[in-house]
Amino acid sequence: MSGLSVVNLSKVATELADIGRGFHGRGWVLGTSGNFSAVLSREPLRLAITSSSVDKGALAPEHFLQIDGKGNVLEGAGRPSAETLLHLAVVRLRQAGAVLHTHSVWSNILSDAYASDEGVSIEGYEMLKGLEGVSTHEHVEWLPIIENSQDMSKLAVSVENNLALYPDAHGFLLRRHGLYTWGRDIAEAKRHIEIFEFLLEVRGRTHCASI
Repeated sequence: MSGLSVVNLSKVATELADIGRGFHGRGWVLGTSGNFSAVLSREPLRLAITSSSVDKGALAPEHFLQIDGKGNVLEGAGRPSAETLLHLAVVRLRQAGAVLHTHSVWSNILSDAYASDEGVSIEGYEMLKGLEGVSTHEHVEWLPIIENSQDMSKLAVSVENNLALYPDAHGFLLRRHGLYTWGRDIAEAKRHIEIFEFLLEVRGRTHCASI
């Protein structure tokens, strides 16, 4: 392994660990929930990704692994996130530079409430302009809802199908599970998490008030 790869993994792991602890503090990745990844190289494909079963409130750079395009561990101790295949699918189909996944209360509520619609529509909010390429509050963001499964190969296929079906979507929800979003780099992915979590809470509180 080249020295450059080692430096990149350390830098990326430090940045993602800081973000993960911040998300934990906001209640979006409590306990061992959530997982984060970032691309280290495209050719060959290499990702930094969270190790499985780590308390996100104590997330540190050593809790990240380097994996290849098949999910094999190349560097680091532990097992990669159980949802590694989902990260790889998003990276390949969206050309994402980073993929972030949270388990917030509102993402769970809305993903269940609108499961029969197979997605939730969000429109009219100024915060939508925080999503890449969106320039007006009149934008309609469709957030697909995918049935959760413990069969990661099957779930990865469902994710791939939805990414192909909704090429303009900035994220998706796993039912009773959480939010996935991504960005060209870590900063953009972090911004998308913050925008979506705000919008999901607003949408969720509105939904609950109407019941």
